[in-house]
Amino acid sequence: MNGPFDHGFDDTSDPDAAQEPAFKALTPEEVSALRAKNPPVSPWRILAAQAVFGVACALVTWGLTHRASAVWSALWGAAVVVVPGALLAWGIRRGTENPASAAVSFMFWELVKIAVAASMLVGVAVWAGDLSWPAMLVTMVVSLKMGWLVLFLRRRPVVTTKTKRV
Repeated sequence: MNGPFDHGFDDTSDPDAAQEPAFKALTPEEVSALRAKNPPVSPWRILAAQAVFGVACALVTWGLTHRASAVWSALWGAAVVVVPGALLAWGIRRGTENPASAAVSFMFWELVKIAVAASMLVGVAVWAGDLSWPAMLVTMVVSLKMGWLVLFLRRRPVVTTKTKRV
């Protein structure tokens, strides 16, 4: 035994360990190809989709209830998602070369986002006397899920291959 975590197992006898390729750094060309295959999605596009679907939920709420208070509650639900998300996107828009400072920046702005969202929820609960919680919460959930839909439906580049006809 060489150390406290060495239990006498020999990794060279494992047939799967020998078949696994070693870590290989990507070349600049491979990085470019990977980025072309998986283009990034703008956070502003996701926020726009969240806002559009929040307004759509408010319109559906109007069609179902014909109550202005329910429509305003639905709009508040969309705002509780979009406004803090926009604050986060704005806060982390400038990139940094240092991964540690980028992680700290992201955590800080995520904390700000959570605080703003919680403050908005408390504020609307105190301010709005006839708040429709179901309309607000359903709109919040729909708006949040639209981020996943945008990621799922993002445009992928068309890959053309040349095939020979025989």
